[in-house]
Amino acid sequence: MMRFLINRVSGAVLLALAVCAPLHAQTIKIGFISTFSGPGAAQGDQLDRGVKLYMKLHGNELPPGVSVEIIRRDDTGAVPDAAKRVAQELIVRDKVQFLTGVVWTPNAAAIAPLSTEAKVPFISMNASGALIMAKAPYMARMSFTLWQSAYPLGHWAAKHYKRAYTAVSDYAPGHEAEEGFIRGFKEGGGEVVGTVRIPLANPDYIPYMQRIKDAKPEALFAFNPAGKAATAMMKAYGDLGLAKAGIKYIGTGDITTDEELQNMGDEALGVTTVHHYSAAAERPANKAFVARYQKEFGADQNPGFMVVDAWDTMDAIFTAIREQNGKVDPERTMELLKKYSSNNSPRGTVSIDPATREVINPEYLREVRRVNGRLANVEIESISQAIKDPLKELTQPK
Repeated sequence: MMRFLINRVSGAVLLALAVCAPLHAQTIKIGFISTFSGPGAAQGDQLDRGVKLYMKLHGNELPPGVSVEIIRRDDTGAVPDAAKRVAQELIVRDKVQFLTGVVWTPNAAAIAPLSTEAKVPFISMNASGALIMAKAPYMARMSFTLWQSAYPLGHWAAKHYKRAYTAVSDYAPGHEAEEGFIRGFKEGGGEVVGTVRIPLANPDYIPYMQRIKDAKPEALFAFNPAGKAATAMMKAYGDLGLAKAGIKYIGTGDITTDEELQNMGDEALGVTTVHHYSAAAERPANKAFVARYQKEFGADQNPGFMVVDAWDTMDAIFTAIREQNGKVDPERTMELLKKYSSNNSPRGTVSIDPATREVINPEYLREVRRVNGRLANVEIESISQAIKDPLKELTQPK
């Protein structure tokens, strides 16, 4: 009889546990939109690698009973309609609690209104257009804006060169990079002798480089959407002999991305950029990060800035989940994101400006040099350890 009672009690306990367990379990769904096909797939792969590496190393660092599900969707490139469609599916069908990813600014601009209407926090891993945040209260940015690098680079360039030419890709980030550099350069006393905006799709850089060479500036400021576009533009610069003509190649970090640098050849040597990350940085957190990355993806692989931006975005999301013990609320999530800060990022200390929801980045002056037989973006000077978006700083009411 006693054994029967014990068995009944044990069974009841087990049944109670089985019933209660699902009530305490919580799966947080993260809609991850990136470019997994088409010409921009290399950039999308960088974001994906950052997400995969973070999940492998930190995916279990959540409250008991809480888990995360990453739902990946392909926007196929700079295609706003496709991005809007997959974001809507993630919100309505999959009922995600977060949206993230996004290589392209036009895509982020298309997603932002959906995020606002549904009150689903949207954290940009890469899209850098400064104006997309203005009417998107449920959006935050963990990547960068082009003004953060282009504007201080303009000030630096004015101390070394008197005449500059700008060449940027013809879409919002390119326009903003151009505007930021020109403002900084002119404030420093420099003269802009010419500007050109290059089509984003299938660009032929040779005619533009010839036009720049003929103008005989001392420096060429450039921006392009990284990856293969950066290599093609670099090759055109080298093939037409702009360096031999005394034209210094400078720009945002997009023109010498770490993952693509080895494909650029000696033409890249001496190219100077301002950016928030370099795989060659000697910071202990970065050296550990690069080692983990190379263990996962190959000893000859370097993480580009998109990998790091995706890594930091996941850390911000996980921080918000932990702070809410897995019971995420969009209003509380946005308040937590506004307070996010980390001094363990591979880029240095990174945080979000609570007033604008924009990332506050360190910025470094970098030069491409050969280190141990390989090209590297060597950080030669810290421009600042905490740069807010200069465009908003310069235009906000006094």
